[in-house]
Amino acid sequence: MNLNPNIEQAKKNHLAWWNRKGLVLSVKSPKRNAHPKDVVGVPTDVAARWTDIRLRCEGAEYDMAKTAYFADALPMLCTTFGPGSLAEMLGAKPVYEPSTVWYEPNIADPDACKPIRFDPRNNASLDLHMRFVDEAMRRSGGRYMVAMSDLIENLDTLASLRGSEPLLTDLIERPQWVHQRQEEILQAFFEVFELFYQKTKDDQGGSAFIFDIWGPGKTCKVQCDFSCMISAAMFREFVVPYLSRQCDWLDYSMHHLDGETALQHLDALLSIESLDAIEWTPMGAAGQSNVSHTGGHPQWYDLYRRIKSGGKSVQAVGVKLEEVVPLLEAVGPEGMYIMTNAPDEDAAQKLVEQVRQFR
Repeated sequence: MNLNPNIEQAKKNHLAWWNRKGLVLSVKSPKRNAHPKDVVGVPTDVAARWTDIRLRCEGAEYDMAKTAYFADALPMLCTTFGPGSLAEMLGAKPVYEPSTVWYEPNIADPDACKPIRFDPRNNASLDLHMRFVDEAMRRSGGRYMVAMSDLIENLDTLASLRGSEPLLTDLIERPQWVHQRQEEILQAFFEVFELFYQKTKDDQGGSAFIFDIWGPGKTCKVQCDFSCMISAAMFREFVVPYLSRQCDWLDYSMHHLDGETALQHLDALLSIESLDAIEWTPMGAAGQSNVSHTGGHPQWYDLYRRIKSGGKSVQAVGVKLEEVVPLLEAVGPEGMYIMTNAPDEDAAQKLVEQVRQFR
């Protein structure tokens, strides 16, 4: 792990953070005098930019070569072709756009829907993902972590397979159908995750996942962005049971809480004993980033205190450099994971020295 010589201590700090005891500080900056090899042959086709394995590996290595990693920052290549790849492995067709990937639903008639099953045979999406993982692992040589695909799960995956608006109707008109499909999706998640885990786990049995998390076991970011469209009662009925079983099965889990419309579900999330941490992404009501409220804005201090008092660790993302120390002074360092960027190496090192008082 020569991209961050502090990697072994960083792993120890991540483990302490999962246990609600330690502080994780991820600081990245442009690398001084970096001269990485340029990425060549970038295709004009949008889909190829997402799925060209050579290009994706070279692009990630190019970015890492330009980056300096400080404190607990993890050099990481994420082997994902877009958010929610479990849906693609279950039959949804991906729609590639410059900045994201969507999926065309493949369940038009719920009454005629066959049980959702993950079939690893003749699964072009799985094959492509596995080739990506194999190439990334081959190239890494221990210099960086290889994170598995951003699978996503439960209602979010069912929304990709069925369509969000039809699924909202299904919750009311055919709730048992929704429950049965979620049982099937949960089983598919377990099967797919295991395939990725066996290929990407390190010599400690640890695994990395998107949002720069690592744990010495099966580690995953979980979510339900669909929750912004449903009531608290529906969340407890249709999300909590499956999310709880997913977190029970995982060794380390962190929930991605996306936007103010999802905050109504915080108490339900805190009630899931096996959920270890909650990440907060400030978003406006219209689904756009609320630029006036970054992850370190004082508006969120009480939210972080509430999460910590509920027995979960916190990941604060998009924190400005100057917000880090005031945030730690306000909420305390225990169980805090702060992600920030510095304009240069000197500023990054200065922050690391300032934060030593909280270790």
